[in-house]
Order: sequence, then C-alpha cells, then structure tokens
Amino acid sequence: MSKNMDHFYQRILRALQNDASLSQRELADRVGLSQNACWRRVQALRERKVITGQTVRLDTERLGLGLTVFVMVRTRHHSREWLQKFRMIVLGIPNVIDFYRIAGDYDYMLKIMSEDMNAFDAIYQRLIEQIELDSITSYITMEAIANNRDLPVC
Repeated sequence: MSKNMDHFYQRILRALQNDASLSQRELADRVGLSQNACWRRVQALRERKVITGQTVRLDTERLGLGLTVFVMVRTRHHSREWLQKFRMIVLGIPNVIDFYRIAGDYDYMLKIMSEDMNAFDAIYQRLIEQIELDSITSYITMEAIANNRDLPVC
C-alpha cells in the first residue's frame, strides 16, 4: 500500500490518527476530496488493513494510572511451552499496556501502568510468583515527554 499511497491517502491517515471521530464530511473537507471519493479511500485502507480499528486515547492521570514502569525481563528458558505460559501470564495482567520480545541484553520489555508504587509492586509480585525468570529490572518513569505519538505517514 505504501507505494500506492498518494498525498490524499497520507492526509486521510494523518487526520484520522489525530481524530478518528471525524464525520465523513469533516474528513473529506480536511483532505480536500468529495465525500464519496474520501469514503472509497477509507474503505480501501480498511480492506488493505492499513486501518485496523479505531480507538480513544484516555487520560491516564484522570483514570488514576499515574505510574508508568518499563520492566525488562531476561530468561534462561526459550522453549515453546515456557513462552506460551509466559505470554499467557503477562497478557492476563490488564496493567501491562505493551509487551515486546526484544533483542539485546534483555529478552522482553513490558510497559506497565498502575495507580502507584504499591499497586505496581503487587503486579510485580504476581509476575515473579507465576513463572521463573532469570532477572527482572524495572525503570520508573518520571515524565512522559512524548507518549502515544502518531505514526509518521509520509
């Protein structure tokens, strides 16, 4: 899709990333297309799975989730069974917002959001009690300088 993505597709994606609640008319006006042409392009983006859904961004502070922690995990286990169990445990913790398998000194990275340190410690204890890990390191954030930024649509 990226090779066939002209400036109208790019404008549509930028506008929808900024505000997915735009009406078809508002979106068409913003990108400089008729409503029908804009609708067809949005449908094409959905069919090609460039647009995979719509979400709402929530204010973490107002929801009482003021603590963000990046947890780095190292393991000695790399079997399929261990990985399935680990994934199931991590994905069963609602406070784990992002979960990555990574290259480098650690094997996995988790982004955890919680109310405070006590709530995070309960999550941490739950994690280490359920599965054997080689090491786990937590990085407490002090300030979100850039968070949930839009993807660069060129």
